[in-house]
Amino acid sequence: MRARRLPGVLALLTAGAVALAGCGVAPAETASHSITAAAGRLAEPPPAVTAPDKKLKLGAKGKAVVWLQKRLRELGYRPGKADGRYGGTTLGAVWAFQKVNGIKPTSTIGKATWRALEQPRTPKVLARNGKRTRAEVNLSTQIMTLYVGGELKLISHMSSGSGVPYCETTVWQGKEQRFCGSATTPTGTYKTTWRRDGWHKSYLGELYNPIFFNGGIAFHGALSVPLYPASHGCVRLPMNVAEELPGLLGTGVPVHVRGKFRR
Repeated sequence: MRARRLPGVLALLTAGAVALAGCGVAPAETASHSITAAAGRLAEPPPAVTAPDKKLKLGAKGKAVVWLQKRLRELGYRPGKADGRYGGTTLGAVWAFQKVNGIKPTSTIGKATWRALEQPRTPKVLARNGKRTRAEVNLSTQIMTLYVGGELKLISHMSSGSGVPYCETTVWQGKEQRFCGSATTPTGTYKTTWRRDGWHKSYLGELYNPIFFNGGIAFHGALSVPLYPASHGCVRLPMNVAEELPGLLGTGVPVHVRGKFRR
């Protein structure tokens, strides 16, 4: 049975460096809005976009929030339903957008964010010679992107390995065991392997809809996805993103992990 979605505000805003949402145990060019290759000509410029320019705080409701949600979705982010309610799910998408556009992540939507929504940047491409279908993990910005057939399909806020050494004692396979590690997300190029639907129990906690790509390291949904690296090494994603990702990311897809987070 699949777990219900729980992407609440507290889930996004709270996390410990080694919270029990850790990794599992493994079994034995961005699309351009201004240029097109067709006939080698410049494409028609996209229609002008005018943002509401109304300051929004977490918990806000109304038409301006609906506009925000629709615009974020249009740009590849995942703010949840366009229901006019600015909650935790939309906040995760706002954080992702702000980070991509060089804005300090905040829950308040002000002039800088509205202006960027009118003329948005695209995420930095990490693997310029990579396959047209691939996932990229930017540890520096804590952003995960997915390209399908050369098209940027998804941009998400994430939280990677904290880098803090850990030792935890837990009951695993019927007996009490102690596990230690460095809580890092290694850089490199990997491929997606096995996956599980719903909650998957590992010796370091539970992972939602995990998709593994480097041994026991996986993309997975978590109830806590803070603005800093906090996992045991996995790539934590907001719950609504983890709900959608399995339908977009197949097996054997390259995963490029690059960068380094600076606190």
